[in-house]
Amino acid sequence: MKKRGSRQTAHEVLGCFAGRATLTIGGPGGQTIEITAGDALMLPAGTGHKCEAASDDFAVVGAYPAGQDWDVVTTPADDATRARIAAVSVPDRDPVTGEPF
Repeated sequence: MKKRGSRQTAHEVLGCFAGRATLTIGGPGGQTIEITAGDALMLPAGTGHKCEAASDDFAVVGAYPAGQDWDVVTTPADDATRARIAAVSVPDRDPVTGEPF
């Protein structure tokens, strides 16, 4: 994960499979969390996230629901971006457990 912020217009799941990192979730002023191998995050569309620091072996994989195209937005959201985020449909299943929502 690069050290930059992003806000997706698709829902996203992140799975950490090696190392550890400090992330800020929720954009500037958001919550800072620590993740380690085995952790998974489900981020609703529009959730900003940034890697603040990471171990040398940190590795993460990201995935998006079928039919949703991600769109990295690194500037403050305008009305058109907010409308795209609000229109993102909820997936049928939890991407981590596979259970229906």
